[in-house]
Amino acid sequence: MATLRFQALKEASGRKPVKFEEADRKSNIFATNVFNESTMKQFLTKDAFNGVRDAIQHGSKIDRKLADYIAMGMKEWALSKGVTHYTHWFQPLTGTTAEKHDAFFETDFEGGSLEKFGGGQLVQQEPDASSFPNGGIRNTFEARGYTAWDPTSPAFIYGTTLCIPTVFISYTGEALDYKTPLLRALHAIDEAATDVCRYFDKNVKKVTPTLGWEQEYFLVDKALANSRPDILLTGRTLLGHTSAKGQQLEDHYFGSIPSRVLQYMRELEEECMYLGIPVKTRHNEVAPNQFELAPIFEEANLAVDHNSLLMDVMQKVAERHDFKVLLHEKPFQGVNGSGKHNNWSMATDTGVNLLAPGKTPMSNLQFLTFFINTIKAVNIYEELLRASIASASNDHRLGANEAPPAIISVFIGDQLFKVLSELEGVSSGKLSPAEKTDLKLNVVGKIPDVMLDNTDRNRTSPFAFTGNKFEFRAVGSSANCANAMTTLNAIVAKQLKDFKKEVDALIDKKGLKKDEAIFNVLREYIKQSKNILFEGDGYSDAWEKEAKKRGLSNRKTTPEALKAKVSKQAFALFEELGIMNHVEVEARYEIELEEYTKKIQIEGRVLGDIARNHVIPTAIRYQNTLIENVRGLKEIFGKDFEKIAKEQIGLIKEISAHIEGINSNVEKMTEARKKANALTSAEKMAASYCDVVKPYFEIIREHCDKLELLVDDEIWTLTKYRELLFTK
Repeated sequence: MATLRFQALKEASGRKPVKFEEADRKSNIFATNVFNESTMKQFLTKDAFNGVRDAIQHGSKIDRKLADYIAMGMKEWALSKGVTHYTHWFQPLTGTTAEKHDAFFETDFEGGSLEKFGGGQLVQQEPDASSFPNGGIRNTFEARGYTAWDPTSPAFIYGTTLCIPTVFISYTGEALDYKTPLLRALHAIDEAATDVCRYFDKNVKKVTPTLGWEQEYFLVDKALANSRPDILLTGRTLLGHTSAKGQQLEDHYFGSIPSRVLQYMRELEEECMYLGIPVKTRHNEVAPNQFELAPIFEEANLAVDHNSLLMDVMQKVAERHDFKVLLHEKPFQGVNGSGKHNNWSMATDTGVNLLAPGKTPMSNLQFLTFFINTIKAVNIYEELLRASIASASNDHRLGANEAPPAIISVFIGDQLFKVLSELEGVSSGKLSPAEKTDLKLNVVGKIPDVMLDNTDRNRTSPFAFTGNKFEFRAVGSSANCANAMTTLNAIVAKQLKDFKKEVDALIDKKGLKKDEAIFNVLREYIKQSKNILFEGDGYSDAWEKEAKKRGLSNRKTTPEALKAKVSKQAFALFEELGIMNHVEVEARYEIELEEYTKKIQIEGRVLGDIARNHVIPTAIRYQNTLIENVRGLKEIFGKDFEKIAKEQIGLIKEISAHIEGINSNVEKMTEARKKANALTSAEKMAASYCDVVKPYFEIIREHCDKLELLVDDEIWTLTKYRELLFTK
């Protein structure tokens, strides 16, 4: 097996950058493979175009006759670009995308053939629902499920396939995907935020949440990745001693991009341009062979689709450049893992960013309203927000020696903190003319001085305000953004609804003016939400103690964190807003527990296999070499050999101790897995894998990694960290 490692190293070391030439300027090719508004104007009738636009802007239904016209135009556009198949592209609860391709080609009764694609095929398809995670919503023998066209996310061409973004629901109507609850949450926040906006501008008819994600990832040469069974089967290295050089010199971050990587990035960006994914930024990240790309922000639903599509495109382009993309949150121990920062805000149809400070007291009162309500929402639902980013892979970052911590807190910077402190001192009830003037001059009126990113960014804060948006920094790099975005938009929608009720009550029952009522409610919110505000170091032990004192949760593992998803608070939230019913919420809880269990189960089996079939035989082989050496020394030096062979004998004993440590702990881990597998409750099984099985991973790894430092490099079978991280 050591031969495979050295062959892989030779292959990787001899790689040359794959030549790539851009087809045209980015602005000329952007979204040319997207059935967007400009394309629809060319290929649709006026009625069909207006029907789609009304569906996008107002949620209007498209009747079957109109759907036929839309399908006809979509087909003609696709055929003109060499497309042969179509698919309903959806996002089941597997964490990946799904597609089933059907040809446009059909035969007629007279033996002829034609390209056919009608409204029925556009609007609805029927994949096998029992083959996807459903959390008990469907029995195995009940196969029927439906994908339904989502006109708010435009169809696109990838390769020779027309991809139609869709939702995925069961025969009985429950959501079986990430997109359906997201769309419902976006509708809820649109309604709630629009109602609040009308305190300030009666012309606002729609509020759209926006999202700009930042995708971090590692690139490893394909041959080196293929030489590691753990990378192939789990997406991360389950063992491997840290390299002498890692990220401690801080020489990789924003450094010169390696030539092979740059060519990969260029082709990836071009693919994104064709697909309408507006990627803008690329750079080296902190860890060796770690990189990032980020787009211009978009409407949240489209941004989620684009990120899911991107993760697929990244892997396909990487193949052409002999790379393996690692999206796991922690593929290498001892260096930074990867996140996916979700930059979130809200925009009105009048062109206003609701989380951007304005130039007048009225616009700043609007800013403060949405700013403080978001903080209040996070304060109330911090456990649910933590649960939305929980996964087996993200556990390696959250609560470990990695930014950010598992404790949800909000960072807003010194200047805004002072603004809130001043607003907290507003008098209760009606304000005198002098108080109103003073408030608007000293608090609301000075907010234009808050410049974009005017304060040092806190990299340990999971939820930070960064000038005109909130950055949810705790989302994992492999996650579907929809999970976190559904929860975030839901909690803010609920909070805005409650805010409006309180303000209206003060106006109607207490006779307060609108501004007075708003100030009074916001003042109380600031007092109630102070616990969630934190400006310090999220790594420190002092913060853990302080957070506990404040009553904030610190759920470091997924089974522990996920319990918030089936709390009374969560059921009430999602059911009140019409985002998910009781069955859908419970199903997701079951699915995520099962996914956690399966991932830890797979990792345990792979680790046991590598430890026993790679590490132990290699260690014994080297030990035998040492034994032969000691025998030779004994033949030469006789009774003095023990003194001369002291180091070799010590190594033989040390290797034996590590072999015993590996073997005994693999056996214990296997027994623990068997006991966990016998449990009938998904909750208990996940907890057992987390608390009983998983702790053996580090014990086994420690013995294996010690042997890596002892055994002859020439016979070590597993590609080492220095080779995985520094082979360019």
